[in-house]
Amino acid sequence: MDDVLHDRFTVDRISTPIGVAVFVTDERGSLSALDWEEFETRLVERLRARAGRLALLSAGKAAPQLRDALTRYFDGDIHAVDALACAGRGTPFQERAWAALRKIPAGTTTTYGELATAISAARAVGLANNRNPIAIVVPCHRVIGADGSLTGYAGGLERKKWLIEHEARNSRQPVWIASTARASSASSSESLSMRAMSAR
Repeated sequence: MDDVLHDRFTVDRISTPIGVAVFVTDERGSLSALDWEEFETRLVERLRARAGRLALLSAGKAAPQLRDALTRYFDGDIHAVDALACAGRGTPFQERAWAALRKIPAGTTTTYGELATAISAARAVGLANNRNPIAIVVPCHRVIGADGSLTGYAGGLERKKWLIEHEARNSRQPVWIASTARASSASSSESLSMRAMSAR
């Protein structure tokens, strides 16, 4: 237990077109949290709730590769963050939901209902999305309402809108992509139904 309670984390930050992003890495260099500067208190409180109240956080620089990947994402290389190692430390259900989020291709969106179906969960996934500690890299911003509305986003709806449109502009996905065929026998049971967002 002491190993968990005394985990050490590095807190870094970068400037982006939509504000200063604050992100935390663990001793292995995995991304443990990413939020916006005005929500730094929330980031720290939630990290301590997951890692232990005695977890040690100190300001420093993350690995150059991680900083570079985040910078490239905002510069238009939206796939630069796809392979980043993450360690969100959620419950088993949250981890399933967050893993499903990372399967949503950049440039597309899915709905909360489709996400629940993808992980074979009748339970609402909205709360798991809301508790997602790693914004952008674990892309909860790609989940929208069944009617196409943006719905909630912990970082603010203006940021969610910007992120979706940024990814649409820079996506390799064709803007006409339709929902994956639910009835297709070739589709994996974990396939997500997607729709591409054309840039506005």
